[in-house]
Amino acid sequence: MIHTTTDRKWLPLYEALASDVRLHILELLAEEEMNVKDLAQRLSLSSAIVTMHVKKLETGGLIHTKLVRKQGGTHKICTLALARIDIQLPQSTEQQRLFSEVSVPVGHYTRYEVHPTCGLASAERLIGQFDDPRFFFEPERMHAKILWFAKGFVEYRVPNYMLPGQTLEEIEISLEIGSEAPGIAANWPSDIHFYVNDTLLGYWTSPGDSGAGRGLLTPSWWSDYTNQYGWLKVLRITEEGTFLDGQLLSTVTIQDLPLSRNEWTLRLEVPDHAEHVGGLTLYGEGFGNYNQDIRFRTYRK
Repeated sequence: MIHTTTDRKWLPLYEALASDVRLHILELLAEEEMNVKDLAQRLSLSSAIVTMHVKKLETGGLIHTKLVRKQGGTHKICTLALARIDIQLPQSTEQQRLFSEVSVPVGHYTRYEVHPTCGLASAERLIGQFDDPRFFFEPERMHAKILWFAKGFVEYRVPNYMLPGQTLEEIEISLEIGSEAPGIAANWPSDIHFYVNDTLLGYWTSPGDSGAGRGLLTPSWWSDYTNQYGWLKVLRITEEGTFLDGQLLSTVTIQDLPLSRNEWTLRLEVPDHAEHVGGLTLYGEGFGNYNQDIRFRTYRK
């Protein structure tokens, strides 16, 4: 996912979307990666015209292309680069809110307790070995872009940039998560619990460990039979309660959180006592379907 505004730098993206043919190309690439010739056949257009449309989409950052040698020729393979676009429209001065945002890489946890099946990987390779929790303290973990475990937790520390005299209005956390099955399993429920400053906000039951096709951002070296993508979840703690994707999750409010002057802690846990102990997979930038790490935003006044 990318966050856009009405800043003129985003014009190539908006221009790329302003075409029925290019929207059709995006729909076709959502089904599978295709080369220019295949796209031209599906669209009943010439390869030259499709090449022009592909270039527009690539310039707008909506697709990736790569040249691949096969069957004695060179093919330009096209894949989707994004699964979602968030557009922030202009607001009046009165509507604008002060906020601080920290993007936390998934490998930057400060505490953990994990049980096999488990592991972590950077964008280039596996870190350590499968199913050995000791590697969760391997220094290379700082470069991890994906991690997974069958039960347990990972905890992150996030700086608190509130100044004296400011009042906290809301915390917003977004991340891509799913279950962790041995291999992949569409039906593998897991109760993933969310904590901020050791306060339980509630839990979400992930439906499974998805593997119906590769993740849009999944590196080429990654196996087809291992975690591919999750669900982008947006958690908001407000003065009215805690909400997940806009739905009330619990009655925990911003006033219920113990405040620390210097930091916030975020813990993601699948405990032993959960009804569905189906593990957790956390996807960061360069893995899954959403090109982001954990985003932790605080609104203040």
